[in-house]
Amino acid sequence: MKKAPPNIHFTQNVSQQLQSCLTLFNPDKIAILVDENTLVHCLPKLTSFKGTLLIQIASGEKNKNIETCQIIWQKLTDFKFTRKSLLVNLGGGVIGDMGGFVAATFKRGIPFINIPTTLLSQVDASIGGKLGVDFNEFKNHIGVFKDPDAIIICDDFLSTLPYRQLKSGFAEIIKHGLIYDPAYWQDIQMTLISGIKEWQYFIEKSVLVKADVVKKDPYESGLRKILNFGHTLGHSIESWYLDTEKDLLHGEAIAAGMIMEAKLALDLGLIEKEYFKQVVSYIDQVFDRVMIFPPFDKIKILLGQDKKNQGSTVMFSLINGPGSCLFDIEVSDAQIADAINFYLDSGSNP
Repeated sequence: MKKAPPNIHFTQNVSQQLQSCLTLFNPDKIAILVDENTLVHCLPKLTSFKGTLLIQIASGEKNKNIETCQIIWQKLTDFKFTRKSLLVNLGGGVIGDMGGFVAATFKRGIPFINIPTTLLSQVDASIGGKLGVDFNEFKNHIGVFKDPDAIIICDDFLSTLPYRQLKSGFAEIIKHGLIYDPAYWQDIQMTLISGIKEWQYFIEKSVLVKADVVKKDPYESGLRKILNFGHTLGHSIESWYLDTEKDLLHGEAIAAGMIMEAKLALDLGLIEKEYFKQVVSYIDQVFDRVMIFPPFDKIKILLGQDKKNQGSTVMFSLINGPGSCLFDIEVSDAQIADAINFYLDSGSNP
């Protein structure tokens, strides 16, 4: 596997790396986008930058929408930002997705830097150039492809996270091993997340997996679709939760999705029973099962808006062996229902 792309910087001195990038880009104005959490816990890790505009938004997936974008666009407009100005997105996946989308569309595009502060955003969300916001109840329904001008990854930020947020990010690490790298999957299985003290190996390994896939298929016309393993059903669950008062993190939804989609792979004869048990048992070690579940008719509506669909046909990306995944797999409603019922009924006994 090749090195990370040149716009990705691993560092233990985030302020120094940011200053180097700003010196290179030489913007006429700078804004830093934060939420209430990164304002308190992450912004102090950066040294002050003269003349920087601070824009604060409310945290959470429920605020990743056009209305919040309008607030940010208005701030940039009020402070007379130009196409030579630059936006720094300091936060997790919501900040990176939405801040990048704002930057990519403001005046038809201004430079932006992502500084991911969660495990999820460091190993997955900040890599690959997918930017966007949720629309009504559909996740990432409005968006563009545009790589950040720089991504600065510093695992020191992870010390600010609650354990539940770390686990959420670990779901994407599991996915990367399952779909692309059997040796990585073996390393992951030998790991207890509660015992991880140094995250650098997992961060760099997952970044290389995702970057390698994206390089081969930047606009998701083929191979990149494998990165959606667990996300077709996972996103439908996550989207349903957005319209409720209930709380579910992205990685928790994807963990559920991976179990259900592994069951689809088993039922389609893509994987052996023993491998299926191995996958499900490990995910169950890390994640509790989602107890409050959307009704099947609601899942069907949400699946109907999945971006991988071909016409009215829902297409899945499904594992077909250790470190391997297929895409554009058609699955029947009955098989989807069986996979959901398995998830709800089997508990930790696949």
